[in-house]
Amino acid sequence: MTHSTLWLAQIQFFSSLGFMLLFLVVELGLAWVLLYFKLRAFGAEHAAWTQAYRFWVRVFALAFVLSFAASMPVLIQLGTLWPHLMEKIGDVASPLLAAGILSAFIFKSCFLGAMLFGQRHVSERVHAILVFMVAFGVTVSTFWLLVLLAWMHTPVGALLVDGSYRVLDWLAILSSPALPWYAGLLVFSSAVTVAFLMLGIVAAQSLRRPADDSGRLVFQSAAWLAAVGVLSLAGVAAGSNAMTAAHHPAKAAATAAYWRSGEPPAMVIFAWPDEAAAKNRAAWSWQGAGRAWLARDESGKLRGLDQFSGMAPPVALTFWSFRLAVLMGLGMAVVAAVTLWRARRKHYDPSAFSRRWLHVLVALTFSGWLLLLPGMAHLLLGAFPYAVTGTITVSEVAGETTFHTLLGAYAAYLLIYGVVMAGFFQMLRHIGRYGVVPVARRRGRA
Repeated sequence: MTHSTLWLAQIQFFSSLGFMLLFLVVELGLAWVLLYFKLRAFGAEHAAWTQAYRFWVRVFALAFVLSFAASMPVLIQLGTLWPHLMEKIGDVASPLLAAGILSAFIFKSCFLGAMLFGQRHVSERVHAILVFMVAFGVTVSTFWLLVLLAWMHTPVGALLVDGSYRVLDWLAILSSPALPWYAGLLVFSSAVTVAFLMLGIVAAQSLRRPADDSGRLVFQSAAWLAAVGVLSLAGVAAGSNAMTAAHHPAKAAATAAYWRSGEPPAMVIFAWPDEAAAKNRAAWSWQGAGRAWLARDESGKLRGLDQFSGMAPPVALTFWSFRLAVLMGLGMAVVAAVTLWRARRKHYDPSAFSRRWLHVLVALTFSGWLLLLPGMAHLLLGAFPYAVTGTITVSEVAGETTFHTLLGAYAAYLLIYGVVMAGFFQMLRHIGRYGVVPVARRRGRA
């Protein structure tokens, strides 16, 4: 496979995986938010919390269907684009993928239908248990995928024998150094994505009519979730960068655009990395502040990109994807802080906000996705040229598909994804504008 074909295969797989993750983070975050709404419905403001649950469970169901459907192209491309991958890591990957699929079927298939359609036939306490089981099932099925990704980036607990990995210690695999940080990044990204989604939808509704009790409660919950989520995400991202320096020194050097080992480590805020000249052009940097984010060799000298000639990730892509994620996160942090501060002064009534600020919140409805995509690009494409860090390269597991075949398939996938996204936006707009139809009561239960 040529270099351009290899990159097209990676971009196609990244696009499919990213499309799935867009809805997976909404599904994961909303699953626990719905449980929170359900538990609060046992309190004094039962009707308002119940109405909030009824509205957002529709969005959750839509995200669930789309994330499940989007997982199919990922599994297909895993076999067509990287046909030799399972030959080399099947002893590790097969049980984890099987556990993820089995978890999805057990928890989602057994409890999701009862949660969505059986609320009128069970007590409120039983229904709350069903909501918890669905949220737990979504988390567990996602956990196994995170274990596999974390192991591929920090391959511990397995030994490479004759070109294939053999499991030595499952406990080590399930507690790989990258797993806590990757799990934290996904969980808090889900929280922030869902928080801004709720803020944007409630803000859009408040532009048309005054918010009711349900809207105020959702707005209050989302404002706190956004503020706490962004702060937590920043802390986890800092820890993840320290882990990257320890286990992915080439990626750490590319992220910092640190070219020559032993030079004074400046923190490069913005620059244009020139790989041909091995230097940063138009750099804006903070001298001496980049030491904490770089790896060291046995002698204690900082490791630059010159130590990874030919095996370093694409510097410009790794450099800019990280900064785009950070820039988006900083913007969301400012908006979250200002929104929470103003909301507390206005008793969490979105209708009391200025129309200008409501339009800002509407514009940031899907800002969580704009944070997720560059972050995922930095995480995945920054691992190049390795599929399993330090041992198996992407070119070793790639198939023999031609460039033009890949290009045609990629165009078809993009067309399908575009249609699905348009449908999702239209359905979300319809739900946000018209709300939900009240459910008929039976034996005194909603």
